Amino acid sequence: MNHINISRRKFITSSLAAGGGLMIGFHIPAALADTVMGEAWKAPTEGAEINAWLTIDADGIVTVRCPHTEMGQGGFTSVPMMIAEELDCPWENIRAVMADANRHETQGRVYVEMSTGGSNLVRNRHPHIMQAGASARERLKEAAAQAWGVERSAVTASQGVLSSGDKTGTYGEFASAAAAVTLDEEPAIKAYGDWWLLGTDVPRIDVAPKTNGSAIYPIDVRLPDMVYAAVKASPVPGGKVKSFDFEAIRARPGIIAAVELKQAKDELANADLRSAVAVVADSFYRAKTALDLMPIEWEFNGNETISYSAMDAEAKTKMTQPADHVEEIRGDPRPILEAAADKKVVGEYNRPYEAHVTMMPPAAVANVTPERVDVWSFTQNVHHVLLVSADQAGRDPKDVYVHATYQGGGFGCGNAVDVPRQAVEISKQVGRPVKVIWTREEDIGQNRSRPPVWAHFEADIGEGGLPTALLMRSVGEIKNPAYADRGLVNTPYNIENRRYERHVVNSNMPVGPHRAPGNNSTGFLIEQFVDEMALAGDWDPLEWRIKMTEGNEPWQRVLLKMKEVCGFTTDLPRGEGMGIAVVESHGSVVGACVTVAVSRRGSLEIDNVHIVSNSGYIINPLNCAEQIKSCVAWELSHVMNGGLNLQNGRFMNVNLDNYSLMRFPEMPRVTIDHALSQDGWWGGMGETAGPPTPPALANAIFFATGKRVRSTPLIQHDLSWS
Repeated sequence: MNHINISRRKFITSSLAAGGGLMIGFHIPAALADTVMGEAWKAPTEGAEINAWLTIDADGIVTVRCPHTEMGQGGFTSVPMMIAEELDCPWENIRAVMADANRHETQGRVYVEMSTGGSNLVRNRHPHIMQAGASARERLKEAAAQAWGVERSAVTASQGVLSSGDKTGTYGEFASAAAAVTLDEEPAIKAYGDWWLLGTDVPRIDVAPKTNGSAIYPIDVRLPDMVYAAVKASPVPGGKVKSFDFEAIRARPGIIAAVELKQAKDELANADLRSAVAVVADSFYRAKTALDLMPIEWEFNGNETISYSAMDAEAKTKMTQPADHVEEIRGDPRPILEAAADKKVVGEYNRPYEAHVTMMPPAAVANVTPERVDVWSFTQNVHHVLLVSADQAGRDPKDVYVHATYQGGGFGCGNAVDVPRQAVEISKQVGRPVKVIWTREEDIGQNRSRPPVWAHFEADIGEGGLPTALLMRSVGEIKNPAYADRGLVNTPYNIENRRYERHVVNSNMPVGPHRAPGNNSTGFLIEQFVDEMALAGDWDPLEWRIKMTEGNEPWQRVLLKMKEVCGFTTDLPRGEGMGIAVVESHGSVVGACVTVAVSRRGSLEIDNVHIVSNSGYIINPLNCAEQIKSCVAWELSHVMNGGLNLQNGRFMNVNLDNYSLMRFPEMPRVTIDHALSQDGWWGGMGETAGPPTPPALANAIFFATGKRVRSTPLIQHDLSWS
């Protein structure tokens, strides 16, 4: 095996020298990743284009064009796997590059969809991705059939080789001819039972370049004559730049310009762009230093009075009052609960604003010239970046080119397009390529964070210890009120009389999707109250869930598997606890069983998180395991330490010194089992193990300490016991 040792800086510089830009560099990371065979990947090659999704060269090397951003979720491996499955070619012959957003725009959405989020890459898009591979396979067979004078049905395709009787040929030999073939009818994709590659462990393509430093992120991109911009937006939403004094910093070394970025409504992104000022210099350090020194005066328009404490008080008042928005009615629990006033179970919970905190703060490079616009950007949707860049530059989208890079995480915030818009505007004004980098403070401060949610629950416990009535009332942020509904509307628990209502509050803070939107908050709320209902009726929490979801096959699979493998018990010594929770999100049902130890002084140690998942199907168990562990780490980090402190209209804890994340020693073991239905429906994997983890942890803490944790972060709670 040949090893390539190259520094990140040398790799970038060499790429620029070789290609006049970074397009060559974008192809190399996939080429350097390890294959299943442990051999080094070679660079993708130009070959015959069988369809928009793939090319095949004379040596049979297949280069797959992936329309979905690789941000750690494994999309750069999943898409090629689905293509290779249908194409039936050796995995070691597969290469991967990012699909061209410009082509997607100019050729009628040829890749169907280029957004990456909602755990939808595999579950929603496998049909057309696999069809592209199947179509290419049949074109190859048809090309061989025509050359050999036989029917296509007489030709077999297997592991990159075509054969019919005593005739054989490689995919590479027939690729050019196959490119000219038109099929009368597109083939159907394979059924689960016919898979040979999908469902097996395949190491991710992106691991090696991320490990050896050759992976290119937006922050790595350098162009000739490029300058750098540091940005400071209004710290209060809705605020505007009143004035800034560029003369105070103009004479500093390397300073080029100061650019005002106007407040605007981004119709394409359905979001507000904050008023901001950017300082442009010959290095980011000089731009950032000068920006910090430049006097800026803001106009806040009254939003500077907003605080989380006021929102919390308003929400808690509303939780006790009937709401105008009634989202679900089954029977009528209200008279039953009124009659059961002295014996009903009541619980209230909430989760606050939380930031995304991606590993890499947002960054973008833009080069606006008279001929075209080129953009490299942090994003979960390269086509969306193309559209907003065209809008900002005032150009036809066909003249805009977005060069996809790896992303240092996404978690939902990669859907925002503030950074590429800013980069395009600044490049347009200064007439040079510009790299915009947000500092961590800007990242968290301007973040479209996870919206807060509050909930009030009431239940009547009838004969047999099971609930006869359930009233659920939530309070959600007005900009994304439906997030407060997910997991509360149409819960799987068979309670005859149910009613769900929703209030809203308004803080004027920007909010947005956050890994497993909605369910990541409501799971913490409802799954703790499920435990409260079970215990009030003298039921074991796991047995209660099994009983109350009878007839729901996906849930029963998970719960019965948990009973089999998790060893759940409520009979542990004081200071030790196990807790369970189950949440359905993004098409998957996932249960978590968390084991904890809590010292008398309240020191929490999480020993194990056991996940049982039903996603219908799995195409790469190895990557699924990594996604599950990632979800657990993500949610534990937020539930233990997260939470944005909103005061005076702004978040006060905007860096990692006061927005703490979980450290390596705090990460528990994660045990994984699957209980797959495999009956036609596909679930997601990149987000779904997150939502059940916090409530399972809270339920475990209750059994260990007798204390019910009704809000996050846990760091704010006294867990001591005696």
